[in-house]
Amino acid sequence: MAVPQLLNDVIQVLLGLTPAASIVALVLAGVSLRWEGGAAFSIGGRFTKWMFWAVLFVTLTPMLAWFSSFGVASQVPRGDIGTGWLSSFETDVSAFVTTFVVGRIAPTFAAYFTLRAILDTASGEHPLPSILAAMFLLGTQASYSLIESYNTGSQFAAADVFDSLWNYVAGTIMPIAAGLAIVGAILNFATRRPAMRLVAVALAMLCVSGIWKLVLSMEA
Repeated sequence: MAVPQLLNDVIQVLLGLTPAASIVALVLAGVSLRWEGGAAFSIGGRFTKWMFWAVLFVTLTPMLAWFSSFGVASQVPRGDIGTGWLSSFETDVSAFVTTFVVGRIAPTFAAYFTLRAILDTASGEHPLPSILAAMFLLGTQASYSLIESYNTGSQFAAADVFDSLWNYVAGTIMPIAAGLAIVGAILNFATRRPAMRLVAVALAMLCVSGIWKLVLSMEA
């Protein structure tokens, strides 16, 4: 029995909206990053959960190949959406996310977090969590493009994206963070505050890949 055209169109719309859903998840991850302490975010907290959903939405279509390997037919509909109003709905929602959520809401949230960083400093708290959240929100579209570039299109696409993101964090983000930690250590030393902890953190960030390989070798 052939699948009704309307059902095929609904499936295509849902799959077509996965990029928009991924971008919304990234915005929510940026908001959650502030409330979890910025760089000291909780593993398994709201930030990591929204990042998981962002990756899952990007890799949802290739992951459907798992059903075929289990012996369950899962042919994804191809071609244009036949129902006009469904096609318009997909276009409108995608445009809403791109224009309104990414173009207006995310920068506004980032501006509020920048103000919060100033207020945190004035009240004696650390401004870094708010600054990191603002930077993450401003880079929402770039983060989505990065995740999309790591999508291999295979049934292991989600694992490939997470693995590539780990390599990006270890190889790109950690050296930058280590440099900032050294700058902080110098400032602390100049103001006669404890600096060795930041030096140790900088060294650990530069050696994070080696530490991970050491853990794997110990486990083996």
